[in-house]
Amino acid sequence: MSGGWNTIESDAGVFTFLLDNLGAKDVQFEELIALDADYLRQLSPVYGVIFLFKYPTGEKPNADGTPKDGQYDYAAAESLFFAAQTIQNACATQALLSVLLNKDGDVDVGTQLREFKEFTAGFPAEFRGEALSNSELIRDVHNSFARSSPFVDETQRTATDDDDVYHFIAYTPINGILYELDGLQPAPIAHGASTFEEFPEKVIPVLQRRIGRYPAHEIRFNLLAMVRDLRIRAREIGDQEMLMREEMKRNDWQFENALRRHNFVGFAGEVLKCVIAEKLKEGPDAYAKWVDDAKKKTKQRSEDQQKKGISADEDQEMLG
Repeated sequence: MSGGWNTIESDAGVFTFLLDNLGAKDVQFEELIALDADYLRQLSPVYGVIFLFKYPTGEKPNADGTPKDGQYDYAAAESLFFAAQTIQNACATQALLSVLLNKDGDVDVGTQLREFKEFTAGFPAEFRGEALSNSELIRDVHNSFARSSPFVDETQRTATDDDDVYHFIAYTPINGILYELDGLQPAPIAHGASTFEEFPEKVIPVLQRRIGRYPAHEIRFNLLAMVRDLRIRAREIGDQEMLMREEMKRNDWQFENALRRHNFVGFAGEVLKCVIAEKLKEGPDAYAKWVDDAKKKTKQRSEDQQKKGISADEDQEMLG
């Protein structure tokens, strides 16, 4: 394999255009701001949800080898698309594909992803994960949505005990069963019966139990739903206002994704040079006062953040 996998953000615009660039059609992601079945149902059809959470690095597995919730379904690993995670930072895209490729038929996954699914159909989960990790197409599209960083080589970063490590997993109904698909687990985890229509009601309690295993002060979770392109519904019901709103949202996502790809350090450096040159024209005393005022403001901002409980270092290492 040439090159590694970089971290990407848990963002509806990133995930929507990632699948779009992989060839999938008529799907998008919506961020869920509440664990509410009625709210989720409003987005129907809902193909699945992607859950981002802080990985419990110190959590011990059950003594009998069972998962913390649900039951391993080893037989299902052969009949549905389930891939073991074999490389760091790939779990976001792996979670997306865990929903998408298990909805082939309900969703147009595109020629290239369909060929990948067919090629890996007979593979065990470990080999399927290796094939995914080594797919140049999938890796390149994934990395195209990573933030540009002139200072950090994401392929060389390793998590330590002091890092905040985050992980993506998928929940989706397949063949009448609600499955949790996590590439770090040995098999899909079954959470009981669930039809496609029942999914909003069935997945919310599972997510609530998962979140309930964390301390009450832990709030760093993110939940995104994979749904049908909302512009299609707007056209079907003739809601021009909704259609305009969704088109504007797509434009905003495209702009934000374009910004992620650019390194603005050089531009910021040139702006700073111009500002300093202008300040120097006012004389050395004015320049010194300007620098001193900036230091005081920075110190005050840092103190204000500490009072609010905000860490100055927001860098978070992804396990996926």
